[in-house]
Amino acid sequence: MDGLRFAVGTLSVFPVRVSRVDREVAGRAMTLAPLVGLALGVVAGLPLLLPGPGLLAAALALGLLALLTRGLHLDGLADLADGLGSGKPGPQALDIMKKSDIGPFGVMTLVFTLLIQAAALAGLHVDPAWAVAALVTACVSGRLALTWACRAGVPAARPTGLGVMVAGTVRPAALWAATAATLTLAAATGAALTAWAPTSTTTLTSAPLTAWAPTSTATLTSAALTSAAPDPAAPAWLVLPVAVLAGLGAAMALLWHVRRRLGGVTGDVLGALTETATTAALLTCALLT
Repeated sequence: MDGLRFAVGTLSVFPVRVSRVDREVAGRAMTLAPLVGLALGVVAGLPLLLPGPGLLAAALALGLLALLTRGLHLDGLADLADGLGSGKPGPQALDIMKKSDIGPFGVMTLVFTLLIQAAALAGLHVDPAWAVAALVTACVSGRLALTWACRAGVPAARPTGLGVMVAGTVRPAALWAATAATLTLAAATGAALTAWAPTSTTTLTSAPLTAWAPTSTATLTSAALTSAAPDPAAPAWLVLPVAVLAGLGAAMALLWHVRRRLGGVTGDVLGALTETATTAALLTCALLT
């Protein structure tokens, strides 16, 4: 419970009382981070169930997610972008990352990241249940990236801060258990969605279009306009696990580059890895459906 409280208190705004803070508890917290991602995704996905334009629902969901995380992960992404974008050696890049302001690299990275996330969610919003599932999967994938970034053998870049508290605290057995549980949950969710809604939930006929443009040169049939639910390019039960792996792969590629440049992880790096995995997972869901 100490680990769970640490994870919830660090990764969300949910009110908890953290009574013990040490590296053992931190290791448990980072192992349980995907569970916090599950809760965040479920709550943040509620706006996706509202009627209205998909882009509006996506913006509300992402805004709520930022609120639930205090914007810390987005802040970390911007800080890391400024540090790496500066082209300075590791120590100087770390100093840039510690500054409270956001530079041009950070602004550009935030804009394009949120744009990709919103566009992916808006495209998935034709089936709100599928959009919620994709967001939950992306949030869990983002926190699983933390579990992998805090595994044994990954050092901290600074002698102080959150990075040194959590770096190297996750044991291999716990790492693989968290990964297996995440992939199993993703596959089960995809299979459940397929069983629950095997056919389209909404049918749009061509009658309104015919009344509006009876002499249109292009004829749209109801068959072409049917399929509000996504028609996955891959089996539905496979899309979400693939999204998890894609998110984790993107985050680990960034971690490899960060270790070369900075020598290890910091709190900002962990936030950036979370957003990277979240974005890659959402993009994968959008491309495969």
